[in-house]
Amino acid sequence: MRKLFGTDGVRGVANIEPMTVEIAMKLGRAAAHIFRNNAGRHRIVIGKDTRLSGYMLESALMAGICSMGVDVLLVGPLPTPAIAFVTRSLRADAGVVISASHNSFEDNGIKFFSKEGLKLPDELEKRMEDLIFSGEIDQVRPTATEVGKAFRLNDVEGRYIEFAKNTFPRRLTLEGLRIVVDVAHGAAYKVTPAVLRELGAEVVVMNDKPNGTNINLNCGSTHPEGMMAKVREVGAHLGIAHDGDADRVLFADEQGRLVDGDQIMAMCALDMKQQGTLHNDTLVTTVMSNLGLDIAMREAGVNLVKTAVGDRYVVEEMLKNGYNLGGEQSGHIIFLDYNTTGDGLISALQVMALMQKTDKPISELARCMTILPQVLVNVKVAEKKDLATLPRVQEAISSVENTLGDRGRVLVRYSGTEAKLRVMLEGEDEGQIKSLAEEIVSSVRESMEVIA
Repeated sequence: MRKLFGTDGVRGVANIEPMTVEIAMKLGRAAAHIFRNNAGRHRIVIGKDTRLSGYMLESALMAGICSMGVDVLLVGPLPTPAIAFVTRSLRADAGVVISASHNSFEDNGIKFFSKEGLKLPDELEKRMEDLIFSGEIDQVRPTATEVGKAFRLNDVEGRYIEFAKNTFPRRLTLEGLRIVVDVAHGAAYKVTPAVLRELGAEVVVMNDKPNGTNINLNCGSTHPEGMMAKVREVGAHLGIAHDGDADRVLFADEQGRLVDGDQIMAMCALDMKQQGTLHNDTLVTTVMSNLGLDIAMREAGVNLVKTAVGDRYVVEEMLKNGYNLGGEQSGHIIFLDYNTTGDGLISALQVMALMQKTDKPISELARCMTILPQVLVNVKVAEKKDLATLPRVQEAISSVENTLGDRGRVLVRYSGTEAKLRVMLEGEDEGQIKSLAEEIVSSVRESMEVIA
């Protein structure tokens, strides 16, 4: 069992284990030790989102890294995918992002990128934990000129803006489009509006006044209702919503209806297949993707490969087999031809390029798949007990699976980043699957301690 890392780095309530300055400093020391693997000076990039606690964790990480003789490059608030890009661009040894993504401001997290801009594999995260808890590197103490230095970089925002713009076809423009952008008071509050304006769009920006405590607060991709309403209010052609670190994007069409990650992947996969650019005619998704995506891709001759939940598992599968498009229903979309991780801005640009190229509204493009009714119930739990050891829960799941047969599916799993059990059902009748989901939730309440 891993002690610190979940499916997307280390995450929790800021200033409470494991998200304390003490752990952050030790993570910095462990990372510096791992990535300092040859002679000469080494550099690690640190970026963050707009949370209040980012300041203290940034300082602790910086201290830990410098204490191991590695230099730090501080870039301030930037989207997670921008840190992946900058790490590669600057030829740094690694990158660190301080962010809890879509969580509220009380939480924070720390995730690492390799020099290639890739999230670390499980075994490397396990090695970091071993270094922290074994005391193996406690006595590694560079002194004098061997201690690391910290530098603050001021031109990184502009680098990422140009990088993102260059993923948009040069023959196209966003002129004539009115776009609503909800940046969730998060890390993309400057860069996404800047890119869209520079490409010619009329931009209506929402939630771009971060104060350290309002990130994701009733806004962004986890609360897209405001963005959807604004699209209708101003007569926009589409709306865009990021999460706090902008590795996600969800859309609203011109009528203010939500367009989710499955629909984004479907429209892009079909276009790429038609253009001959979809490697191996394959799309990589997670087990959370809607059954409607399976049906649409099967009918179009696109292979579908599914992974565990977490965009890094999607990327690992893509790299292993040479695929170049994948993602999650939540809006993490990976265009591996452009970036090494989910990138909300680049994903948005690819969809808008498709709109402009085909002269079709996003509502028409999204009709390439039919979303089957899906119910997702989150249950807060005191402890993540092994579900296989809970007979009542297993009986309820089996009963519901038998009821749905091959006309639906059931997925019950723990969140990798929160103390929650997720109960997801899909089927043709929304009322039925809501009722069946409640049967499973009731069995969970009978079998383990839940938090109201």
